[in-house]
Amino acid sequence: KRRVAAYARVSTGSEEQETSLVAQRDYYEKLIQNNDEWVFVEVYYDDGISGLSSRHRDGFNRMLDDAKAGKIDLILTKSLSRFFLKIILPQ
Repeated sequence: KRRVAAYARVSTGSEEQETSLVAQRDYYEKLIQNNDEWVFVEVYYDDGISGLSSRHRDGFNRMLDDAKAGKIDLILTKSLSRFFLKIILPQ
């Protein structure tokens, strides 16, 4: 079975964003746990954190560490832009 995790993030601490984060976490947990081919690892998340840097994204960094350690086979997320950090283009 695949070990599956998910990542969710909201960039502000507004009430609307908090509701979105709770909904995302609940959705991914149920989705993973209801698939007989998957083993639920965790829903990693960051709350009110900008997407421009990974420095303060503790959930994101912990997820990457767990993936590097071989604890995760597949990561689900709402948008790949959750993984895009600063892109430096040559001048």
